[in-house]
Amino acid sequence: MPLPVPAQPNIVLIHCHDLGTWLPCYGMPSVPSPHLNTFADESIVFDQAFATAPLCTPARSSLFTGLQPHQNGLMGLVHSGWRYRPGVQTLPELLRPHGYHSALIGLQHEDLDSRVLGYDEVHGLGFLPRAMEVARQTEQWLAQPREDSAPFFLTLGTWETHRPWPAEDYAAADPNAVDVPAYLPDNADTRGDIATFHGSIRQLDQAVGRILSALDASTHADNTMVIFTTDHGAAFPRAKSTLYDSGVQVSFIVRPPRNWQLAPGRRSALTSHLDVAPTLVELAGGEPPEDLAGESFLGTLQDESLANPTRELFLEKSHHDRYDPIRAIRTDRAKYIRNFKPGPQVPLALDLEESPTRRGMDHLLGPKPAEELYLLRDDPAELHNLADAAAFEELRAELASRLDHHLHATADPILAGDITAPPVPARDSRASC
Repeated sequence: MPLPVPAQPNIVLIHCHDLGTWLPCYGMPSVPSPHLNTFADESIVFDQAFATAPLCTPARSSLFTGLQPHQNGLMGLVHSGWRYRPGVQTLPELLRPHGYHSALIGLQHEDLDSRVLGYDEVHGLGFLPRAMEVARQTEQWLAQPREDSAPFFLTLGTWETHRPWPAEDYAAADPNAVDVPAYLPDNADTRGDIATFHGSIRQLDQAVGRILSALDASTHADNTMVIFTTDHGAAFPRAKSTLYDSGVQVSFIVRPPRNWQLAPGRRSALTSHLDVAPTLVELAGGEPPEDLAGESFLGTLQDESLANPTRELFLEKSHHDRYDPIRAIRTDRAKYIRNFKPGPQVPLALDLEESPTRRGMDHLLGPKPAEELYLLRDDPAELHNLADAAAFEELRAELASRLDHHLHATADPILAGDITAPPVPARDSRASC
């Protein structure tokens, strides 16, 4: 049984763009992130945490609703016209009945108008809030005296580490000292690209350090849970915009309130952004709505043995800057991917197509297979597709069947054919808001 904990702690949720698991605590020792390193040393690090989608808006839609993108309606980018379906509740709305006061500082990617997302306070309506400005505003917010004793839910979103990473904004690292993951070519172009990425991570890390210092200096230090995560994988070819782990695995680090006196550590259980909503509702003292797609990790946070040993995750992509419908199932052992439309093996968004790393990856232009199967323990970079291998036909069929069951059980519109994009927003489309 989980340990009893003090009721209704404050909650700070920090989320950034396009980081994936590019941190030393996830096996990338060259990444310059001393503040996040210290934070990880004080926290519970989830080793197998995943977004539901490899794109900004759909991924965040699951983080902030506990529903798959095709359930909540955000199957593409918000600035392309996608909106939450009527009746979908966001995290601040789920927590409000339990007495939580909510505030947003910085980035959100769920609606063109931050004010419709259910927060009691919204600071900054733009889509490009830089990390240091978010840190500055957070310092001010935490220093202000509170008019009531209600617990708070504070969401902090940063533009970093989204491309581009210009030299005038970010100091690049030494290209010869960076880590190059197995799915990328190890050459001068890639190393130079990663070196500039490190510069953006360094600035994000500095901002997170300021935020944590301000929190620790406040009266809320001992009774606040801090969650740090990102939307999806890093902005490199064969990562962001794909359903490979490089596209959907995320940093997920939770520092419990210090008054819980819970020892730091690591958790290996499969975890999803979908789990945040039911966890926080349970943390607030409520009963998570039955329609939420995730599982509370509150028990696992305290005791790894309470994790679900048969957990399986479902991943999806529909629209980005082109229509590219993909669905997948991931277990602790294997991943099965189904590509619903022909196209290049790895369709590249414009920022990835124009990246220096792209120059060494012409092989991505080959045709994509209809099905993909990877044994993750033997092939963690998912480089060897076994979908056509006779020796693994039984596993392929089993995972395909389980994916089909999920698609039908959740009424995924992909079953009815192509998913039509909404009209591009017109200038007066939100005139009534």
